[in-house]
Amino acid sequence: MSEWELVKDRTASAGAVWRSADGQYFKRTGGSEVTEESGHQSLLSELGFPVPQPTQSGTDGTLNYFIEPSAGQRTLHELALEQGRASNGRVGDALVDRSAEISAKLLQAQARNPLPTDEVSLRRWFSDAGFTAVVFTENPDLDTPVVHSLIDQAVDRLSEVPMCHSHLDYGLPNVFDDTVIDWQHHAPAPLGYDVYPMLDIAAFKGGGRGYAFSPEQRLRYVSALDEVAKSLSGQALSLYLGDFLLVKCFFFLALMRPKPGQGTRPDKQRKWLYRRKLFTLGVDEYAKSRTIDTGLFPKLSEFEDTSGKPHPRP
Repeated sequence: MSEWELVKDRTASAGAVWRSADGQYFKRTGGSEVTEESGHQSLLSELGFPVPQPTQSGTDGTLNYFIEPSAGQRTLHELALEQGRASNGRVGDALVDRSAEISAKLLQAQARNPLPTDEVSLRRWFSDAGFTAVVFTENPDLDTPVVHSLIDQAVDRLSEVPMCHSHLDYGLPNVFDDTVIDWQHHAPAPLGYDVYPMLDIAAFKGGGRGYAFSPEQRLRYVSALDEVAKSLSGQALSLYLGDFLLVKCFFFLALMRPKPGQGTRPDKQRKWLYRRKLFTLGVDEYAKSRTIDTGLFPKLSEFEDTSGKPHPRP
């Protein structure tokens, strides 16, 4: 284990992810947050969460680190990409079922270990998970009483859902058949927030993810989770999928506005305006029905900004 291969730099912090020469272990390096992440992941493992149990932690030069066993050869995201390339972007139902199985394991562990729930913790989750302050700074015209009222309604609707230890960045790239990795951004969130939007996330990528899920597949996935949720809590948590997706509308718009010097780049400008369009579509539908159907989102290749209105600078 003296030689490590760089896999990728870590997001939102210093450090990187490394793979051992034999491929059996991964090392995550960074600042003090890595030590905290290692301790949290050890706690989750002891609580029965499907996570790798860290085997070693310490300081390597100027960086902290922890080592965990490999969770497998390919994530479900990599398998979905492979299927998408072979089938014009389509993913098989078997992969959807595999996604539901690992999501159910995570949901069960989260339900068995509830955290205190109150309005303060719910509002903190919505603000932090959605980067709402960033979105409003970059898009001040969206900072309206109507939008804040919808946030209030989502928080109120979720007040009866228990909080739990949550991943916050849960998706196919962080999931193997039996394991969920990369708990860098963990924080308390309402039960169901991690797992229910898993397939809907692809729609926010504008069709550039390499694969997509049909309405039937999204229903298949959510229905499988509802069966588990009803056995755990007596209610189908898909009732709150619209509330969860409202947070995702914020999350995928955050940090998208071109920075000074990038304003003349058409690709940056177009992607930001596209995400604004998804935000407004989601907010408008949520206001009417408390649901958001990501199947109605246009692809980036189909998007044209037809508002004709100038967009204010933050």
